Amino acid sequence: MRLIPSLMLCVVLASSASLAASPTQKPVVVELFQSQGCSSCPPANAVLNTLATRPDVIALNFAVTYWDQLGWKDTFAKPAYTNRQWDYARAAGRGNVGTPQMIVGGRIAVLGSRPAEVDVAILRARSFDSGPAMVISGNTVTVAAAKTAGPATLWLVRYDPRTIQVAIRAGENGGRTIPHRNVVRELSAIGGWNGNAKTFLLPNAIAGLETALLLQSGHGGPVIASIRT
Repeated sequence: MRLIPSLMLCVVLASSASLAASPTQKPVVVELFQSQGCSSCPPANAVLNTLATRPDVIALNFAVTYWDQLGWKDTFAKPAYTNRQWDYARAAGRGNVGTPQMIVGGRIAVLGSRPAEVDVAILRARSFDSGPAMVISGNTVTVAAAKTAGPATLWLVRYDPRTIQVAIRAGENGGRTIPHRNVVRELSAIGGWNGNAKTFLLPNAIAGLETALLLQSGHGGPVIASIRT
């Protein structure tokens, strides 16, 4: 695990309960923060690539910028993705960020290269109360009324579902070709929600990219509802 400069990830312990989800369960959002310039990240990319095949998970690959100085600039990285990881760190009282980190359900931080811990975190994330229903109709999404502890933000995430083979020509992973799936290409806040039913207009679709909508409490808080378009 590469740290900047140090990071304590939450270790999640649970019983060996089944990890299977019922068809009616809302998908759990799993966000990987990684960099092509980080030698510890390829195993976590492989874990996320497997999660991308699961219908009970929205797996998102966020490339961060803070390892770009190691000799290879990540081809997908954006400052907004680094900022998102920092939002999670600050909300949890952590003073640092690092890679490869997965944030599960906006709540649980785990080392992304450990699939067993990731699976347990996904199972644990299902134990939290579900948020409001979200329904997509045409180019709108309606968030139903529900009790809430505070305001939330509706995020639009656009990602590439293909497996993209990235040839790394320099830096710690120089000479390797690393497969990436569900690479996030766009992240934008499209509005706020305060517990009352509300309908949002969605931007036009982008060819080749899939869309997920995440309703997130506070600033770097839990993801309380999610849906794919």
